[in-house]
Amino acid sequence: MKRRVTIQGVAGCFHDAAARGYFEGEEVETVPCDSFPELFEQLQADASLLGIVAIENTIAGSLLPNHELLRLGNHVIVGEYKKRISHVLCALKGQTIDDLTEVNSHPMALMQCEQYLRRHPNMRMVEKFDTAGSAREIAEKQLEGHGAVCGELAAELYGLDILERGIETNKRNFTRFLVLADPLTAPELKPRDEELNKASVVFTLPHTHGALSKVLTIFSFYDINLSKIQSMPILGREWEYRFYVDLTFDSFVRYRQAIDAVRPLMNDFKVLGEYMECNNEV
Repeated sequence: MKRRVTIQGVAGCFHDAAARGYFEGEEVETVPCDSFPELFEQLQADASLLGIVAIENTIAGSLLPNHELLRLGNHVIVGEYKKRISHVLCALKGQTIDDLTEVNSHPMALMQCEQYLRRHPNMRMVEKFDTAGSAREIAEKQLEGHGAVCGELAAELYGLDILERGIETNKRNFTRFLVLADPLTAPELKPRDEELNKASVVFTLPHTHGALSKVLTIFSFYDINLSKIQSMPILGREWEYRFYVDLTFDSFVRYRQAIDAVRPLMNDFKVLGEYMECNNEV
């Protein structure tokens, strides 16, 4: 069965690589989108589509707009994938590093490889919309003297020579992706309840003393670990916050008991997904 997965970016981007890594061994067709809002619109329009969305990075932190898109959408998280972000320098076949006068990529990728690129002052850094898109443009337009900073998949996909691998400054650069599905198809992708060990939830709390502390105490009582807690201000409600929380647990039964216990203390509670924690980091 072919997996059709929406991604942000063009073919060969890191979202593309993450989708293929998560569904390794299966046939995957990716559906490119220019932006994350467009990705969620695609999911809404076609229930057969899956989605993969970056949610946090070990260097850049949380992608806050994507938390809101998750909350406002009706798709559920069915899995996660952690990928090491490693950049290569690539160019047209036959080109060498000495031939390059310009290097193109997304500004974040250029920043992450700045230390390496500064050692080659002959290469002018030019910001582009996308890492893989930069590689595609060089290949399609046969741009001599241009290099692209992108992932290895993009270089291979567009037939470019890899001149240098691992040019990123920080080698501990990982992005965590969430895999999304329509509620009707999600049960086919989720493991059995007894195999589930992670959940993502969102909620608000009354603006009262000790509201958050009470919730944390209950989670602690049921041996539920908060692996991440992200707060965001609620527009129009000064000094009130919405909490996005990742929970990990050993017992799905205990997790459900904990949720039942804290619900009366919360407002606008929503389970974004229950899934298996991923520790691949490849």
